[in-house]
Amino acid sequence: MRSASLQETVQTQYKTAGRLNTRISIHDKYSTNQQGFGNWIFSHYRFYQGIRVLELGCGTGSMWLEKDEMIRYCNPLILSDLSNGMLATATETLKKYDTIVFRKIDIENIPYPPDSFDAVIANMMLYHVPDIDKGLSEVRRVLRKDGRFYCATYGEKGILPYLCSLFGFPVEESGINQTFTLQNGRETLLHHFGSVTRYDYPDSLAVTDVEDMVDYIYSLSGMAPLRVLSRDKVRSVLQNNMVDGVLSVPKEYGMFIAEQKN
Repeated sequence: MRSASLQETVQTQYKTAGRLNTRISIHDKYSTNQQGFGNWIFSHYRFYQGIRVLELGCGTGSMWLEKDEMIRYCNPLILSDLSNGMLATATETLKKYDTIVFRKIDIENIPYPPDSFDAVIANMMLYHVPDIDKGLSEVRRVLRKDGRFYCATYGEKGILPYLCSLFGFPVEESGINQTFTLQNGRETLLHHFGSVTRYDYPDSLAVTDVEDMVDYIYSLSGMAPLRVLSRDKVRSVLQNNMVDGVLSVPKEYGMFIAEQKN
């Protein structure tokens, strides 16, 4: 039942890349940290020749574009997702890399034997997992004893809580999933891994065209109290909070690096 719920969530939110690309594009256009979250994440990967890598929830795969050297290190590099649409997009996006393997995989039932990988990646997806302890147990099982688990996530003081405050409704009514955040993720990971380190990515949005922010809001599967408002109302509230033509939006993103228990 739990895995079916996860699949239903993924297929609903990520059936195609459209809504995800809308959310990605606002970060590309307006982030104040020019390094880019994806590049920052990759700067923390410790890859070496022959490393065996599994990514869970690869999405569109765009983060791997132009990462030729890191891709060459991997043997194998398996990119997986639970959404057929995302896998199709990732396969097309990365078609020039003929060494990458694409697979449909549920984190709660990873189809590989113990100690299969030197690194497992699960970025911006653990908060979707219905039984996160089962998922992390599977990650630990397929990760070799001295391997590393990389997982990026958001914090509880970022874009969506800001929007809740802006429009005056409780975070509890927003549908924001806080089961795995920067604030509580370390404790969850420590149930399965002996060492967990948190890294924070400093950033914000400086939005100059509120229409992009309106599109972002309507791309969200949650935030029901916002999506029932007219676009004119949403646009008006955003415009009223601009200063000198800029809407300043806080972001809170980061990642954990976890290593096995002995």
